[in-house]
Amino acid sequence: MADWGCVTKFEVQQNPLLRVPNTKPPFTIGQLKKAIPPHCFERSLLSSFYYVVSDLSLAFILYTATTFFHLLPHPLSLIAWPIYWVLQGCVLTGVWVIAHECGHHAFSKNQWVDDLVGFTLHSALLVPYFSWKISHRRHHSNTGSLDRDEVFVPKSKSNVAWYHKCFNNPTGRAVSLLITLTLGWPLYLAFNVSGRPYDRFASHYHPYAPIYSDRERLLIYVSDVSLFCVAFFLYRVATVRGLVWLVCVYGVPWLIVNGFLVTITYLQHTHSALPHYDSSEWEWLKGALATMDRDYGILNKVFHHITDTHVTHHLFSTMPHYRAMEATNAIKPILGEYYQFDDTPFYKALWREAKECLYVEPDEGTSQKGVYWYRNKF
Repeated sequence: MADWGCVTKFEVQQNPLLRVPNTKPPFTIGQLKKAIPPHCFERSLLSSFYYVVSDLSLAFILYTATTFFHLLPHPLSLIAWPIYWVLQGCVLTGVWVIAHECGHHAFSKNQWVDDLVGFTLHSALLVPYFSWKISHRRHHSNTGSLDRDEVFVPKSKSNVAWYHKCFNNPTGRAVSLLITLTLGWPLYLAFNVSGRPYDRFASHYHPYAPIYSDRERLLIYVSDVSLFCVAFFLYRVATVRGLVWLVCVYGVPWLIVNGFLVTITYLQHTHSALPHYDSSEWEWLKGALATMDRDYGILNKVFHHITDTHVTHHLFSTMPHYRAMEATNAIKPILGEYYQFDDTPFYKALWREAKECLYVEPDEGTSQKGVYWYRNKF
């Protein structure tokens, strides 16, 4: 375990694998908020809609470009499609992030505006807006808790299924990552895979799942109906334009969005430097700080900085994304060693974390039995 009394801020920046301190922070959330310029908390409807219009306009331009692909000489016509898929997937991931902000009431001052915009954008991407908004809110309320966090809850060694050990090799790891990036998001929504364990069947599509309270069940029905309507619309489009056309224009970018979503979320909360806590050690501020900012290069901007300002997002989730970078820079001096940033390229980090972060266990010979760290040896 790192001796934080002997670790400088420079060393933390140079070595992101150094563990985050797990003791009670010497600052409060109020002190952090006071250090941030007040305008960072202001939600501008005009600014927020600017990003919506920009993203949707770019998505429409990319879609329009596909109508000219058949005019390109061979093999350029074939190369054009993969380029479109990647670009459109990245742009739509940005749209997904804006809808996610709506769920946090970070889009405008009016909750109904946020819900209307978020509901529309997320439904178009086959996301049950209200269902996920509710479970995601609980994730923010319980981040880093082994008992109550909602997603990417690591298992202890004794609870790791036997077949996971068979995947603990390069081939198995590649297969596991492929499945996770393509099916991970739908499996989580439908069957709560990688989510918090419940005593009965849990699904984001099931109004009576244990995830939700009685007063929330109507919203789950609304989310389900919206997805049915979008699915029916896509079916009608496929009958007119053909299934292959729909898969090429919408299906593959949608899969890329899902892959980026899982990658971003996984890397924000999975790192050998990040602790997890049981009920004896968990506190909200400690849990909120157990997150990792990452560097995705130019995609940081495309993804509206959900990647490199995630620590701030967990501390102040109603802050609009276009203020988060300024706020992050304002609180870094106060956070000090409690702020973690890893600039490892995300594709390398994804492979490394899949290899190094297999399960969690407390350190041996320490009094902090409620603090758990990732291990990589079975």
